[in-house]
Amino acid sequence: MKILSATLATLMFASGTNFPSAQLDQLVSDRAASAALLAVDDSEGRQSDAAGDAVPSGYFRIGSVTKTFVATVVLQLVDEGRLSLDDPIDRHLPGQVPNGENITVRQVLNHQSGIYDYAHDAGYSTNRWRGTERFRHFEPGELLAVAFSHPPYFSPGQGWHYSNTNYVIAGLLIERLTDHSYGAEIARRILLPLGLSQTSVPGDRPGLPRPHARGYAEVDGKLADATLMNPSLDWAAGEMISTTRDLNQFFDALLGGRLISPAALAEMRGYVPATSLFDYGLGLQRFHLPCGKTVEGHSGELLGYTTYSLHGSEIQATLSYNPLPSADPATTLISLFSTIYC
Repeated sequence: MKILSATLATLMFASGTNFPSAQLDQLVSDRAASAALLAVDDSEGRQSDAAGDAVPSGYFRIGSVTKTFVATVVLQLVDEGRLSLDDPIDRHLPGQVPNGENITVRQVLNHQSGIYDYAHDAGYSTNRWRGTERFRHFEPGELLAVAFSHPPYFSPGQGWHYSNTNYVIAGLLIERLTDHSYGAEIARRILLPLGLSQTSVPGDRPGLPRPHARGYAEVDGKLADATLMNPSLDWAAGEMISTTRDLNQFFDALLGGRLISPAALAEMRGYVPATSLFDYGLGLQRFHLPCGKTVEGHSGELLGYTTYSLHGSEIQATLSYNPLPSADPATTLISLFSTIYC
């Protein structure tokens, strides 16, 4: 294991923001992760570091952080008058979503649609080992067909349930309204204007740009290399690849009002209760820290990669780590973000 000099003492920004070097190394030394990397930005600059097999500039799969990019494009389309958040989804995707006349765009984005999560079906989750099936291409329509073969969790607006299916629908909505792929719209509207050259929508490409740490899964009691996969199974719900630098810049621009109007940002922050740890807005999570503070952002997970991009108090913090099986890093993660924000 690489021993970082940063573990000898907690580093400080000139502005006083704590950098949790000890907790970053602890993820690896406790065998909760094979690698971890973290970047923290504030008004005084950036501090970044890595542990294990990672390097600070490394690429990683961001999983469901993709949802924030997708929701941002939808809200830009709202700003342009192409649709309303309270439009029924059937108005824009006629006949494609059962009960779509009673499910709004807002309910798709904040997971109050009640639509079943296709990723709960065997073989349809990128969070589980799928053998050679992990290289298979999936069409969005296949994913919807799996979801719609199950009854909804509840009537629209009558509960909250995280469902990747919602963001497959959101991706199709972008494509219907723009006549371009959802990835092309993310590139045109977000990546290019912000100079996020390290962020990509990979499609069927199974690898990551270099450098990157490898991801692992447990197969028959042994570790298997899970780095390579075709992420089309997650599509607009979680296929993107990025770096800590790019994610911090993206959320700084989004929450700073540089990507959508103040009215659209207020809608995005229309949080509803979700779990004991976070509330959910429109592609945005609000996390509750033990000290009573809240931070905004999104988490993401694909097999072998976990990401938390959390932002608040003018501090941008993105953590990526490569989890090892049967480990519970929760205590270390809470300590890490509490060091930064509390």
